[in-house]
Amino acid sequence: MVRLGSDCLEKRLRLCFEAMGHLVGSHPWWFLVAPLLLSTGLGSGFYFLEDRVANDIEEQFTPVDGQAKEERRYIRETFPGNESVFSRLRLSTSGTYGTLIATSEGGVLTAEALQNIAELDSEVRSMVVHHGNQSFAYEDLCAGALGSCAPNDILDVTVGNRVNLTFPWFHSENGSFPLHGSLGGVELCRNRSAVLSSRAIQLFYYLRQDEGAKTDLWLQGFLHLVSNASTASLQVSYSTSRSMQWEFQKTPGSVIRLFSTAYAIAITFSIISCWRLDNVRTKVWVALCGVLSTALAVLSGFGTLLLLDQPFVMTAASCPFMILGVGLDDMFILIACWRRTRVLDSVPDRLAGTYGDAGVSISITTLTNALALFVGYSSPFGSVRSFCLYAGVSVCFCYLYSITFLGACMALNGRREAKDQHWFTCGKVPEDLPPKTSKISSICSLGGQHNDIMEEEEPEAMSHVFEKFYGPFLTHKCVKVCVLLVYAGYLAVSIYGCLILKEGLDTKHLALDDSYIIDYFEDQRQHFSDYGLNVMVAVKQPLRYWDQSERERLRSCMSEFESLTFVSGTLAWFLSFQRYAKTNDLNLTSRAAFHTHLSRFLEVDSIFKLDLNLSAGGQIQASRFFIQTLQKIPKEEVMVKLRQTAAECPVPLLVFHPAFIYFDQYTVVRAKTVQTVLVAAVAMLVVSLALMPSPLCPVWVAFSVCSVIVGVTGFMALWGVNLDSISMINLVMCTGFSVDFSAHVSYAFVSSSKTDVNKKATDALARLGYPILQGALSTILGVVLLSLSGSYIFRTFFKVIFLVMTLGLIHGLVFIPVILTLLAACSAKASSDDG
Repeated sequence: MVRLGSDCLEKRLRLCFEAMGHLVGSHPWWFLVAPLLLSTGLGSGFYFLEDRVANDIEEQFTPVDGQAKEERRYIRETFPGNESVFSRLRLSTSGTYGTLIATSEGGVLTAEALQNIAELDSEVRSMVVHHGNQSFAYEDLCAGALGSCAPNDILDVTVGNRVNLTFPWFHSENGSFPLHGSLGGVELCRNRSAVLSSRAIQLFYYLRQDEGAKTDLWLQGFLHLVSNASTASLQVSYSTSRSMQWEFQKTPGSVIRLFSTAYAIAITFSIISCWRLDNVRTKVWVALCGVLSTALAVLSGFGTLLLLDQPFVMTAASCPFMILGVGLDDMFILIACWRRTRVLDSVPDRLAGTYGDAGVSISITTLTNALALFVGYSSPFGSVRSFCLYAGVSVCFCYLYSITFLGACMALNGRREAKDQHWFTCGKVPEDLPPKTSKISSICSLGGQHNDIMEEEEPEAMSHVFEKFYGPFLTHKCVKVCVLLVYAGYLAVSIYGCLILKEGLDTKHLALDDSYIIDYFEDQRQHFSDYGLNVMVAVKQPLRYWDQSERERLRSCMSEFESLTFVSGTLAWFLSFQRYAKTNDLNLTSRAAFHTHLSRFLEVDSIFKLDLNLSAGGQIQASRFFIQTLQKIPKEEVMVKLRQTAAECPVPLLVFHPAFIYFDQYTVVRAKTVQTVLVAAVAMLVVSLALMPSPLCPVWVAFSVCSVIVGVTGFMALWGVNLDSISMINLVMCTGFSVDFSAHVSYAFVSSSKTDVNKKATDALARLGYPILQGALSTILGVVLLSLSGSYIFRTFFKVIFLVMTLGLIHGLVFIPVILTLLAACSAKASSDDG
């Protein structure tokens, strides 16, 4: 193959690694003890782990600079609210509350069901909890007005009364209120709004937000009380405003027990894959040290960041599983390169040859992994930033310990091999066994063999399979055609998956599968899914409401909102004020009359005071109204369309709902993921161009990276994984991990001394096919236990890593070798034609 560029930097790096290998091989104890001491010192940072934990859902799983957060800040400053007058509709947050949904197959509007629900409501309101020496009940903490707790209107209307309910609004002498938030699974009389039956009732118990520890204690007592409230005829699901946060904080505990098991599996696999019947040349101790090296890397990386006061988000808890795969991949490459060195050389020379052969290759993969992760730190999600920072620093330590600690272990193991000592007993293995030695004894004493012609260790059976069988098979013309056809099908399926990929993180996925809130969310989806959010619309500038033209401008904006297919109604202070004026025959055409009558109106309907920002002189500086939405389209589309409608209005408007804080992820996750992956891919291309000996090699690596990313994204969608802040973490990792396979094979291909392209591919597979297979399998085994986790976060991590490893392995051992032979052949033919 013609080399189109200079390999000057690669040659210099090779010399540097050879010098490093010789130094480590000459003084192994220094490079063994120093990492142990360093990791012990840095590991002291774990003392601060509890203080550094930052698992606030809003802070970590919503965009840091999301538009809704700015909108909420404006709402809070402009309409600060009044603790003495509670209105759920006007909260700038979700509030502090406990809630329950009572369902019954026979309906909840029967006298028996209503009586049972009323008794449960009474138990909740009379429940007493203790805080220190104080005892308090719901009425001591509840949000309400004039000393009275906010009622559950549906019970006040139905229990003990014979009334004909109307849906979605119920009108009575005492006023009107919406039923769609408290009555679910409603069946109406034909062509009427009268309620025939209902399968669910939802009750809310709102608390004041200034009580702190007391409210948490009451909410915990509420959960304990209603957890036993279900009966044969009435099923109760429940939640609180703090439930999601509390349940999310339980998630790390679901995987902590898996760490030790994962590392035990990794150790077992490493030993088995490195085991040889040759009791001298076997690499059992190196395999153990490889796992220990990754553990030290995690200890040092995490400890360093904890000492530097970096927040630790729960998503970073999956890093050790990833680092385990990275470290073992480097270990398998180093062992493979060690086996190709001359057995009769000194240990420093053998380690120098090992580092010279493997150093550039593992440096490329480490740099690309670290770059991808550090680029991911630019994400707008705190959870992604924390993961990328902790993983990136740990990858750097993993690389450092691979060329120091693990290299020192290899050197010490090499000294044992040079003395023909048994791997376990360290006793010298005799060259010739006594003639009457038993078969078992001969196997236990077997060792020290090497290839006398090549002066190398005997190749492993799998390397022989890659060289004699798999390589020639893969490079056959017919097989190449089949591989290209399979690749075309792979791309087609992957692209289809990318087109159907869904976006956004459903907050219920942050809880464990067996959490009580899963039942609550399911009941809410089943019985209360027709009506959506009640969104507030703020008028951000003073208007002359007494002026007909000004009112028409605002009314036209309201008409634009009401014309949207998912808007069912509007609640506005000035519409109520106009009805009040019309009923009382009031003239509102002058400024003075308008403000005079407005003051009287607000005394009658004081709740509307919360919708006005009045100056000291009584002038309206800003106001707001509300629109009720239907769940005809996804909630995130509702937010986007409402914002677009507000932007097109001639009056400056702002739309807001507390849920928009979470919906903002939908507006940025796709663009930010694509941007992050592209930047990481470009950075890796630059690294590959600088370190690989052929300019075409990085192009093939970049092609492989793009192909794997498309495949992972597509199959991720087909496996039921959304594009969200969790999968975004994994896609960033995918960008780095997918380099490992293609970089190793491509580097071995262009570095091969063979002249025929098929033989170059076979040689590359013989040299690195088995280590690549070992690395992929070790990573999959390292994360496979996460599939058993009850957490969506860790199951998603497993799914994506499994896809990355599987597709990367297929690319490295199937697609890339075939494509390399075709491109190299075309390049050689073009060069000969030019000549």
